[in-house]
Amino acid sequence: MKTILNVIWLVLSGLWLFLGYLLAGVLLCITIIGIPFGIAAFRIGVYALWPFGYTTVERRDAGAPSCVGNVLWLVLAGWWLALAHIVTGLALCITIIGIPFGIANFKLIPVSLLPLGREIVPTDQPFSSRW
Repeated sequence: MKTILNVIWLVLSGLWLFLGYLLAGVLLCITIIGIPFGIAAFRIGVYALWPFGYTTVERRDAGAPSCVGNVLWLVLAGWWLALAHIVTGLALCITIIGIPFGIANFKLIPVSLLPLGREIVPTDQPFSSRW
């Protein structure tokens, strides 16, 4: 079932959201200072490409640097990536069939706004292996 949902997701919104994260990652990696943010964008982009069967959990070992990094991320890329999820989610919620995919888009907004200090794990393993 996860595979079917992911294929439908890929066609309806996953591909263009992935391209948005890819663009953000490339732009952030152009500068040396932005490389950690670019890597985070690529990581979330893969999650946005194939989200069903995965979830995010907070990392307990992420401290103050993650908080500062999230503020920078929010200013540099987070707000327009979250806006892309909002627009896509609203467009998908227009049809009855698209409502579950629209809700999935809305669930991706927190990780697109504040990605640092979170880890993407399979739903079979809801706790991080680092704990």
